[in-house]
Amino acid sequence: MKFAVFGAGGVGGYLGARLADVGHEVHLIARGEHLDALRSSGLRVESVAGDTTVDCPATDDPADIGHCDYVLFCVKSYDTREAAADLDPLLGADTAVVSFQNGVDNEAWLADEIGDEHVAGGVAYIFSTIKEPGVVEHTGGPARFVFGELDGERTARIEALDEALSAAEGIEAVLAEDVRVELWRKFCLICAQAGMTATTRLPLGEIRETEASWEMYRRLMGEVSAVARAEGVDLPESVVDEWSEFVQGLDSEMYSSLHYDLTHGKRLELDALHGSVVRHAATVDVDVPMNEAVHAILRPWADRTVE
Repeated sequence: MKFAVFGAGGVGGYLGARLADVGHEVHLIARGEHLDALRSSGLRVESVAGDTTVDCPATDDPADIGHCDYVLFCVKSYDTREAAADLDPLLGADTAVVSFQNGVDNEAWLADEIGDEHVAGGVAYIFSTIKEPGVVEHTGGPARFVFGELDGERTARIEALDEALSAAEGIEAVLAEDVRVELWRKFCLICAQAGMTATTRLPLGEIRETEASWEMYRRLMGEVSAVARAEGVDLPESVVDEWSEFVQGLDSEMYSSLHYDLTHGKRLELDALHGSVVRHAATVDVDVPMNEAVHAILRPWADRTVE
């Protein structure tokens, strides 16, 4: 099958390389020095699940690629609307654009631009980043990718994607019964991990060991889950306890991509994380004081780095 990876960074680059390894036609969309390196030396993945190097066509112009069976959409959330406007050359009648991004708004933003019929949802559980131009480093996480049609239908195209991802080495593919539940489930964890590591500038271990900070971590998750249920998402009441138990087993030195971006002067995904929680909460009349606090603390920093 023919894939375009829109945003061939840590997540997109990993997916693209694994799919290319099993024989699919993969086109990478990137920019800057990373694009230059992809064109000159190919894409190298350094992974705890096994290294690989692939030579895939790379471009910054979707018109170079043409219609695809799937577009794996992996740009930062603040680039979603701009990138969505460039998708048209990639779209055939049944092309699925599968978002593997942080947040719960990206699918709606995509649908606004290209129509509901092209959009599918996805969740990535993987720790991977661009180590240097042309090199993606996968340091941990299950490399678990959960995805599905937004209406829950088991379409031929989503089942074919499941088969393709399941056949790729180093990928745990999960076809979700209700991908909206999975999007909000991960959103609970992201908002807590990102919010606490970014505001304290400290790693997970110190947050876990500090009673007040750990309580805030759990309250951040609880607020997000309450908003989800108020919006009609069938998120289980147990989600906070489940994630809390999971987080106890994570590396004590773990931070978050939000912390990395904050401490490296990069643009923040705050609007897609805690800003989104605050917006959604207002529409369903749910109180989210912990998420409001994180948003207020980081808002000046986010405004500093808007490009």
